[in-house]
Amino acid sequence: MKRVFSPLDEELALLPGSLTPGLVESVVRLGTWMPFPIAAKMLAYFTKVDVSEPSERRVTQKAGQAYVEIQTAQVQALERELPDAPEGPPVQQVSVDGAMVPLIHKEWAEVKTLAIGTVGEPVLEKGEWEVHTTDVSYFSRLADHETFACLATVETHRRGTENAGLVCAVVDGADWEQKFIDLHCPNAVRILDWGHAAEYVAKAAQAAYGPGTAATSQWLEIQLHELKHGDPQNVLGKLRGLRDELAAQVEAGGTSQALETVRGSLEYLEKRQEQIRYAEFVAAGYPIGSGMVESANKLVVEARLKGSGMHWAREHVDPMVALRTIACSDRWEEAWPQICERLRQERVDRAEQRQAGRKKSEHMAEEPPVLAELEAAATASVPEGPEGLETAEVNSKPAEEENKLAKGPWRPPANHIWRRMQIGRARFKRTPSAAGVGAET
Repeated sequence: MKRVFSPLDEELALLPGSLTPGLVESVVRLGTWMPFPIAAKMLAYFTKVDVSEPSERRVTQKAGQAYVEIQTAQVQALERELPDAPEGPPVQQVSVDGAMVPLIHKEWAEVKTLAIGTVGEPVLEKGEWEVHTTDVSYFSRLADHETFACLATVETHRRGTENAGLVCAVVDGADWEQKFIDLHCPNAVRILDWGHAAEYVAKAAQAAYGPGTAATSQWLEIQLHELKHGDPQNVLGKLRGLRDELAAQVEAGGTSQALETVRGSLEYLEKRQEQIRYAEFVAAGYPIGSGMVESANKLVVEARLKGSGMHWAREHVDPMVALRTIACSDRWEEAWPQICERLRQERVDRAEQRQAGRKKSEHMAEEPPVLAELEAAATASVPEGPEGLETAEVNSKPAEEENKLAKGPWRPPANHIWRRMQIGRARFKRTPSAAGVGAET
């Protein structure tokens, strides 16, 4: 029988374990938003059902792992079937970044996050035009950049990044982030996050004029305004001037630390000249900040996985961030039925495996091991040596004699291999009779 669920179980849509489906969802929702001990207490308060902290942890992680497997299977299907991507918005923002989380054994690892949103029309705020991104969704994994880029296909495809009218890729200068853009939206308008660009200009100012000085503040204010509203080449020219002044001071016996800082900032921005045309980007209505993904690092990852005293097993990070992404993206109603179906299917698969294992055990119990050995010995190849010759002679009887034997009941000959085995001999026990003649029993 293939059915391993009772009809009532299917009618009630039961999930593995002893909890009702509604209670399982409550357990997972609470475990997604708060530490497991607190979630167990909140569950008991609101539902009057006591669920232990280990059970809260186990059920939540199991649901998260189910969603990880769902998304991985979806990526494999996309790579295999290559379906057309849905339509994307007229202007879409794509940003990626990483956040460190604490693991057990005093280790740290980077969880990479993708944030995708729809860019709205610019609005005038405090005298400047601002662009806001809405309908933001997330994808996070603890993985190397190549694996992450591959797995994130499930989200870029769902959001129609391939068919979006225009994609603004707002990221910092990390190489793996540029490779991510190369894979998913190579034609995107690449924009260096404004905060990172301003940070490098500020480092140069502090190195040249001293941290916290009036000269630093005055020079920095002018250059940042020019970088955002004017020509970035003017800012690069000022940085080159600082570099030359500091180089002259080093030749005169000054220190080289400030020179190295200014030189590093200049080289960083020179390599990304096409990505710091902020005046043009603002005029076109493009976002220039990656705050969307930086907020995602705090909201999706750090708020749940970086609490006081928390240390995570590596294999438990992806299940948790998978749940966090759907909760923070407000996609729970869409994803939870998929998780339930996956959990029920896993229960069916395990039951079928147990049933197949029991049938195999019963079949092996019905066939005595000794008989199996005898059959194997009877069908084995002819061994070498004297016994092999003797057996070969027996098996090489004329065809007419074999036909004659086939007509009546066949008995193994005296030199048959069965005859030479103790198990193949009948055991007799003679008991004395009244006439003194032995009787076979």
